[in-house]
Amino acid sequence: MKKNIVIAGGSGFIGQALIRSFHRHGHHLYILTRQASEHFTPCENIHYIQWMKKEAGDLFAKLPESIDCMINLSGASINSGRWTRKRKQLLLHSRLQSTDTLIRFIEQVKTKPCLLISASAVGIYGTSNTDTFIETSSHGNDDFLSYLASVWEKSALKAEQFGVRTVCARFGIVLGQKGGALPLLNLPYRLFIGGKIASGNQWLSWIHIEDLVQLILFIIDNQEIRGPVNFTSPNPVTMEKFGRIQAKVLKRPYWLNIPGRLVRLALGERSLMAIKGQRVLPQKALDAGFRFRFNDLEEALLDLLTKRSIEK
Repeated sequence: MKKNIVIAGGSGFIGQALIRSFHRHGHHLYILTRQASEHFTPCENIHYIQWMKKEAGDLFAKLPESIDCMINLSGASINSGRWTRKRKQLLLHSRLQSTDTLIRFIEQVKTKPCLLISASAVGIYGTSNTDTFIETSSHGNDDFLSYLASVWEKSALKAEQFGVRTVCARFGIVLGQKGGALPLLNLPYRLFIGGKIASGNQWLSWIHIEDLVQLILFIIDNQEIRGPVNFTSPNPVTMEKFGRIQAKVLKRPYWLNIPGRLVRLALGERSLMAIKGQRVLPQKALDAGFRFRFNDLEEALLDLLTKRSIEK
């Protein structure tokens, strides 16, 4: 059955993968973008709508009366620049501003959307080399990422008071051929300087972009799923294991050790993403019967680096 799907933040890596998949399924898509719609090539069933700018006009008048799903991916990239005080304010404000706009829309329209899926991150749990986190685990409170994700989710969950099923998609490290973390992670190996980062014991909870897209589709069709959902493979790995599998797939050496202090010097507080991690399991997806295609990291990397890709 064809659905009306609204995507905020559709110009990014995850958004583009979702758009391609939804379009193949014949759904009607409404992409909310900060850019003027004339910057995009028209396509059947894909409508680009400018928002978050004064000249964008009335958002309510441009969206369909009946919306099956709203997906919120908006927010400045956490992977760009040092996390200065000003940058942190931008990361927080960009997420809350877009989410609050969608909540106001939900509040005012007569026919409420059936579902809101709002992006979040596994960073909400904080970091640990020993603990395992599932959706019912407590939130961390000792770093910026856990704070950012907690505040973002709290804003999105306001949709529940209007009877809208709400899912907070806690993304792990998303692996894709043309986006996400993989191209940057591959770079040292392509330059023959790949190796262990910091202790190598930090956990990396990853997911193949194709499984991410399929899990979104699964959630749309399974109305009992709500609240936080971990978007991670059932088999997280340590950073050292990840690097050794990368080296094997890319046929490159694994030899250089990069001390954590050098990473902190280069990236500042953002180094948290490289030298610390969390072991996260997708318990809610597994309990609901979702079957991951890519459980094994080596299989996922072989698919992305040597075979076809959902991004093509």
